[in-house]
Amino acid sequence: MQFECRSAYRYGEMKLPNGHRAEIGDKLERYCLNPNHYSGKHKAEAFRRKLGITLKNKEVLEEALLRSAVEDDAKLYKSDQYGNHYDVYFMMETDVGSSHVLGAWIVRGDEDFPRLTNSYPV
Repeated sequence: MQFECRSAYRYGEMKLPNGHRAEIGDKLERYCLNPNHYSGKHKAEAFRRKLGITLKNKEVLEEALLRSAVEDDAKLYKSDQYGNHYDVYFMMETDVGSSHVLGAWIVRGDEDFPRLTNSYPV
């Protein structure tokens, strides 16, 4: 599947801290693209409908999220006892369609790299 990403929003010059070291973990499999997850199933359906992305081709979304973590502007959403939470929005186009996508990240207080916490098409 071919895809293209463009920055969707401009927050200023802030980039995700150490975006080149961003980790997705199993968040897509367990939650965002999981059609059987209680709350994630709605995100999974939106990704399938809007962009044609499912667990079978999740690498398309993984690549887009990792690229966005480096290239796109980030917004500090909040800071709490767990760390700093950032939102990164970008526009994604696939053979199926296009949508703005949110990548939500946390840099934990005891770490210096971002971890994906959530993602969904807007």
